[in-house]
Amino acid sequence: MKKALAVVCLLTLISNPILADENSSSTPVEKSKPSPHSQTLSVEPANLPIRRVVLYKNGVGYFEHLGHVHGSQDVHIDFTSAQLNDALKSLTVLDLSGGRITGVDYNSEAPLARRLSTLRLALGERPTVMEFLGALRGARVEVRNGANPAVAGRILSVERKTRMGTAGSVEMEQISLITDAGEVRNIDLNTSTSVRIADHDLSTEIGKYLGLIASARDQDVRRMTISTTGNGERNLYVSYISEVPIWKTTYRIVLPSKEGKKPLLQGWAVIDNTVGEDWSDVELSLVAGAPHSFIQQLSEPYYGRRPVVDLPESVQLSPQTHAATLLGGNNRLSGQVTDPSGATVAGATVVLKNENGGILAQTSTDSIGQYSFDGIAAGNYRTEIERPGFKKNETVGVNVGPGDNFVNSQLQLGAAAETVTVTAATTSTYTSSSEISGYGKLIVANRPRSSASTGSGAGVGPGAGSVGGASLNGRNVQSFALISPGIVENSIAQLGAAANGAGLGDLFEYKLKDRVNLKKNQSALVPIAQTEIEAEKVSLWSGTAGAGRPLRAIWVKNSSPLTLDGGSFSVLDNEVFAGEGLTEPLKPGERRLLSYATDLGILVEAVQSSRPQHVTLAKIFKGVLTQVSEEEQRTLYTVRSQEESSRALVVEHPARLGWKLKKGAQQPEEQAPGTYRFRVNVAAKAVAALPVEEVRPVSVTYQISDLGPDQIQLFLKNGTLTPEMAAALQQITAQKAVVEKLEQEMEDRQKDIDRIVDDQGRLRENMKALRGSAEEKALLLRYTKQLDDQETQLAGLRKKIQDTETQRDAANEKLEQMINDLQLESSF
Repeated sequence: MKKALAVVCLLTLISNPILADENSSSTPVEKSKPSPHSQTLSVEPANLPIRRVVLYKNGVGYFEHLGHVHGSQDVHIDFTSAQLNDALKSLTVLDLSGGRITGVDYNSEAPLARRLSTLRLALGERPTVMEFLGALRGARVEVRNGANPAVAGRILSVERKTRMGTAGSVEMEQISLITDAGEVRNIDLNTSTSVRIADHDLSTEIGKYLGLIASARDQDVRRMTISTTGNGERNLYVSYISEVPIWKTTYRIVLPSKEGKKPLLQGWAVIDNTVGEDWSDVELSLVAGAPHSFIQQLSEPYYGRRPVVDLPESVQLSPQTHAATLLGGNNRLSGQVTDPSGATVAGATVVLKNENGGILAQTSTDSIGQYSFDGIAAGNYRTEIERPGFKKNETVGVNVGPGDNFVNSQLQLGAAAETVTVTAATTSTYTSSSEISGYGKLIVANRPRSSASTGSGAGVGPGAGSVGGASLNGRNVQSFALISPGIVENSIAQLGAAANGAGLGDLFEYKLKDRVNLKKNQSALVPIAQTEIEAEKVSLWSGTAGAGRPLRAIWVKNSSPLTLDGGSFSVLDNEVFAGEGLTEPLKPGERRLLSYATDLGILVEAVQSSRPQHVTLAKIFKGVLTQVSEEEQRTLYTVRSQEESSRALVVEHPARLGWKLKKGAQQPEEQAPGTYRFRVNVAAKAVAALPVEEVRPVSVTYQISDLGPDQIQLFLKNGTLTPEMAAALQQITAQKAVVEKLEQEMEDRQKDIDRIVDDQGRLRENMKALRGSAEEKALLLRYTKQLDDQETQLAGLRKKIQDTETQRDAANEKLEQMINDLQLESSF
């Protein structure tokens, strides 16, 4: 009965002409103009269609609408919630014919309970009939029960009554009215009862309530209404950005089957239309770039909690000043390198790495041991510092924040092969080329069935016709056998690119030549590039292939004016699929290795061996003897070919920090970051070898003042010093012995003085014990004379010490002069 009664009441409300008019003017997205001559027109997409779309690699698209409006017309554009947020941040609306934009509104996404609370009706989201009518207490209504005359009055109450009948008790809903004559009338609510709202303002409020309830059924559809005013027909322009899927790029590389031809590269883009309306005759551009964009929930109402503050007796506001910026956004990491004595270390190599050990930058300390890295991003890093004669210093956990950051390091004496690791304590105080981009997967067979695709070619793509009387779409083996060699390759070469490349500020744009038709929620594959490139088929060994097998690769040079962004690629060799892979961005003129398959025709083995260190350089400078030795390492790559034709193998050998290729050894054809690339030509069914010889300098330092004769003789015997260096060091050692002898003499005489002073103390103690007898007086005279003689000896000893100290200082000054003047260097 409740459901039937609810239907009756709802039909009654809808049939009310007053209420229907009010509802049509009070929905959240459709508003009547106050002018009696105005009209409300929901413009369909065909009246304000999308005319231009620009898709970016960061998941946003730029959309332009252009159409006509007449008079004071409204325009509707539907979005999802995510799209509406982006549109609100970037919306541009222009009346190009002199009219005005009077407003832009959209349906709210506030919680339904909060929106209902703004109404004067105390109704929830799912009211019963009794709750609905009970909320209308005091309202003027007309109640009609079957064929009985209508009863008009104001609602007093709506109650549930229990009555006794022949079949027992029955519950009935009853409405009580107070008529204009003051009479209370009780009317049963049943399937034949209808209630008409006679209060105009209340009808409007009920219409708002029903509109809010209806809008909750599709919460993710957000309709934006653009209100305009003006005279006659006018042009309206609307633009905005919206969240869209990232467009993807994929390439096809067709290797020529005949000599003299260049390989062909085709670029395709995968696009998706998810904006909620069809793209019809749209000008489409694909931009290989990612301008900054972010998500902000502008379309959602935001409520904040406000504190309750008592009113003060008086409030005085003083002028304020605000401090200048202390830390900027150009981050800098600097520091100073010292040795254990605190002296600065110049010429030390400082390498900045990321947390994974990848090299980001490298520099050297200046004359006062300082280094710096500018313009680095905030984050965690590590530094490595090397200097001959010191252990390698590795600092981890270097946290770089905004502004200047300081990390000082101290090197420890020792061999460079040793490493000291510490944890940081950081202190903060369009060019003429074009670009393709994406990460899609290339379809190397038929062209897509897309109205955006252009170009022609015999036997390529759906509905391409027949060759030799056989349809290509039928995939008939016999008919494919009739295709002459090279026809597919020639047909692909005849295809033209469907896009023009051009600069777009700091980005790169592919603008399609033909306009695009794409239904909503559909995707398409469109060609954007067709160009010849330079490519050489090679095998590639990088030590990562399993079982000693290298990779099949193409050594590509981008000889086109296009900038090819990263994406997938697929290779056609002899008109069949040969493999696929990924490529990073490729600038015009840049060379790149692209691997796409495992090479089963070649085996590679790498064997490493080391040689003992030998001193190559000895240098004496400013009191320090430096001996530089070289650690040698040899890697022998042995290549065995099992092919009937010759091959070119590219060997990638790691370029390690501190190591360099030995002079006279084979040099690489090119060098990439952290990698040498060597070429090895391998004859058919033959074995080839590639030796890679590297050396690393290792420095050991000695203080000349600490060297003794035995150590100098050992250096001379081992061939790590020249005879001239040994003779000079021996002279210094001899002078050092003179200084040591004088110091020993001073020490011995000081010991004599100390002995005499001790004896004098003994004599004086004895003299204090004498009592004055004749014998004691004689003994006193003896002690007195002995003390006098000792004083004479002390004066002589002190004079000798002073003279010896003068000689020692002169000898020491001569020794220091000899050390500072000695500068020798010799290679071995």
